Amino acid sequence: MTNQIERPDAPRVPDVHNGTIMPTDVRCLVELDDASALATVTGVLDPVGVGSVRDALLTRLWERPGPVIADLSGLRVPDPTDRSVFDEVHRVAGDWPAAGLLVVDPAGGWPGASTPVCASLDEARAAVATPPAAMLGGELLPAVEAAREARALVTDACLRWGMPELAESACIAVTEMVNNVVAHARTPMTVRVAPGDHCLHLAVRDHSRRHPAFAGVAPVNSAGGRGLLLIDTVARRWGSTPLPDGKVVWCVLHTEDEDGCPR
Repeated sequence: MTNQIERPDAPRVPDVHNGTIMPTDVRCLVELDDASALATVTGVLDPVGVGSVRDALLTRLWERPGPVIADLSGLRVPDPTDRSVFDEVHRVAGDWPAAGLLVVDPAGGWPGASTPVCASLDEARAAVATPPAAMLGGELLPAVEAAREARALVTDACLRWGMPELAESACIAVTEMVNNVVAHARTPMTVRVAPGDHCLHLAVRDHSRRHPAFAGVAPVNSAGGRGLLLIDTVARRWGSTPLPDGKVVWCVLHTEDEDGCPR
């Protein structure tokens, strides 16, 4: 699968498709290897293409749980600040269940990079050659029983991974996430949960571009509107990440927060 970033004034460069070289106006390519964790980014990355590179990598990270390698060996970036897109993807993926990004950059990275950088593809492949991260997930329809099914999933996960103290908070968070999909997005959804370092990563992915809005504490006389407040109360971090065909709403819960420690 290839995500193409197009620009009207881009030079025509050769593109290989099924062994045939064909002319194209593509400025930058993100080529995804369906059989591995590799995403090869080639061409010229400029401000016009940053958003599409971000979307392609985040979509890949959701579709294929586990670490993804972005090989930048064939990428030219005239403005070094545009490389910050990889730091953004790395930061977002770090809060998703069982997701992560590292890059291959023979130049050794860029100033202030937060993304793990490997000098070669062999080094990167060795870094991700560990057993897959633990993760539980399920596909749910936007129906009233979806929240109950999601609660059963996260409760099982908390018990399985030795974090029973997080079960109640995780159930609160996933109930609000799922109910938001049922009430507003009205699309099929995917629920995922994975353990971290003394924490739990929880996410719900739907197919609506409508993002939840958090306006702080709801008035005491309001009807509803407290769902996001509940997530904000039980989670150390939470957010909503846009994807080309929807979004991922996620949160991170820490075991130490259940002992009365401040978030």
